[in-house]
Amino acid sequence: MKIALLGYGRMGKEIEKIALQRGHEIVIRYNGKAPCDITLADVAIDFSLPHTAFENISNCLTNNVPVISGTTGWLKNYENALKICEQNKGGFIYASNFSLGVNLFFELNRQLTKMMQGTEQYDVSIEEIHHTKKLDAPSGTAITLAEEIIKISDKSKWELDKTSDENSIPIKAIRTPDVPGTHTVSYQSDIDTIEIKHTAHNRQGFALGAVIAAEWLLGKSGVYSMRDVLNLG
Repeated sequence: MKIALLGYGRMGKEIEKIALQRGHEIVIRYNGKAPCDITLADVAIDFSLPHTAFENISNCLTNNVPVISGTTGWLKNYENALKICEQNKGGFIYASNFSLGVNLFFELNRQLTKMMQGTEQYDVSIEEIHHTKKLDAPSGTAITLAEEIIKISDKSKWELDKTSDENSIPIKAIRTPDVPGTHTVSYQSDIDTIEIKHTAHNRQGFALGAVIAAEWLLGKSGVYSMRDVLNLG
């Protein structure tokens, strides 16, 4: 299939390698510096910047090009993107993290949250570690983990760094050189600690998941998630 890469930074270049290995063609490499004809592509993969992502997604959907986006920090416009997708009968997937392993980790997080209900002695917290070039904090992945816990538990919000509110989930964001991404969900009591953790060793997992999602979305209309791609129910 013919792929448009919207955002040609480190992730875009990693996605290009995986896509070419899987027999696809890159027809657009777009960094927002000049107009591009998105209709040349069968599908678009957006890993751009928070201030350009919504425009990129809208351009795809209004031109009948299915699009997946892994850009974080633009979600104030997410509902608008869904409306544009519906109006144009487009295909759209947004994921805070396209890694296949991370999406299995999301599923573990849901299951653990269910298991921990009724165990009031445990306090839940999230820690994420990323490279120093990551622009947003906390990471979209950490926010997704927190939001899934909130849906299931009696927690009502998340907060960056420490919190004294028992209804809030504290998220600690650490920035250190050359870390692709590490996420830990901890349940701590005076007696013990229960943790689940995902550690990315490189960006290949994110890139592979993005290409697999694009392959899956091609020819479909509607709004989907990585749970649909991985058939996680």
